[in-house]
Amino acid sequence: MAMATTTRQVVIIGGGYAGVRLARELDGDADVTLIDLKEAFFHRIASLRASADEDWTYSPFIEYDSLLANGRIIQNKAVNVSTADRHVVLATGHRVPYDVLVIATGADYQEPARFTGHTIEEAAVSFRGHQRRIAAARSLLVIGGGPSGVELTAELRRANPGATVTLAHSGQRLLSNHGTGRMGRQARAWLEKHDVRVLLSTFVSSAVGVDVRLRDQAGGPLGADVVFWTTGTTPNTLWLRLAGLGAWLDESGHVKVDSHLQVLGQRDIFAIGDVNDVSEAKLSPSAVAQGEAAAHNIRTYLDNSKHGARPRPYKPAPVRVFSVPFGPEGGTTLLPALGRDVLVLGSRATSALKGKHLAVPMMRKMLGSTEE
Repeated sequence: MAMATTTRQVVIIGGGYAGVRLARELDGDADVTLIDLKEAFFHRIASLRASADEDWTYSPFIEYDSLLANGRIIQNKAVNVSTADRHVVLATGHRVPYDVLVIATGADYQEPARFTGHTIEEAAVSFRGHQRRIAAARSLLVIGGGPSGVELTAELRRANPGATVTLAHSGQRLLSNHGTGRMGRQARAWLEKHDVRVLLSTFVSSAVGVDVRLRDQAGGPLGADVVFWTTGTTPNTLWLRLAGLGAWLDESGHVKVDSHLQVLGQRDIFAIGDVNDVSEAKLSPSAVAQGEAAAHNIRTYLDNSKHGARPRPYKPAPVRVFSVPFGPEGGTTLLPALGRDVLVLGSRATSALKGKHLAVPMMRKMLGSTEE
């Protein structure tokens, strides 16, 4: 007769910023299983530079080897959840039991901020392809003037100083859905100083291959040798809909959660990071903060509050530190400040906070990696 076990099984689907933070937090308190189709953590913050600068090709990849001292990583894809039997079904047909399940599948980004394939080498091949196309282009176009679009445009200018570089944005100012007007003005000033053509109030009407036609005030077409779109993300929840769990999702495809980050109607299932419907900016610091908050609430749930602990509501941050580098030496940063709403810092501060290193050392430390 098998002995009963008191080990609590926590299964985390998704090894992004929220998932790895939570896994690390709970590794000493539960039997943690992290499920992710990629063979390494993808530090997306470094991906835009990696797509343009060959010296950064491998910087976004941090192996999972040192993440967990007690738990395990399963390189596979979740395709279903059986809430009655409390297990996750994998693409291989295997079933992974859970006491607590966490959905942390993040969001899908447009190229080049994407892990292409399943292995580091497959993704590196994609980055090297982008690097070659960027270097050979006579004209480069970025569509979307949010943080990714501004940062990518600056990287393109650095990578190919002789090309014509254009940034087209539907808003009346850059970074219009993020940060402040001053940040947008700083971004535009830097780009125009470096001979980037900035088109505001410009809408993409259609795209066929590399022939992109834009509808702007003049109604004229605009084309380029290489085009990148940075117009938004899509939550990675199609698998839930296909599994018949669409009732967990809102109209935009995000998982609906309560104030404790629990999926509505499911006490033993949580959703954290970009995948959920929490109303705050979908930034990596927000994902990490949700991972930390979920760790407390999961411990409380597993302990049945025996030690007096109570779940804590997650409080979305109205403002977080938010940096948009313009390459290693430039950028703009939004900084929460006491006694006033925010401070906006310039290139020197942004370079030190993010631009030079793109938080690679911090993420390596979070994953327990000793590689330089």
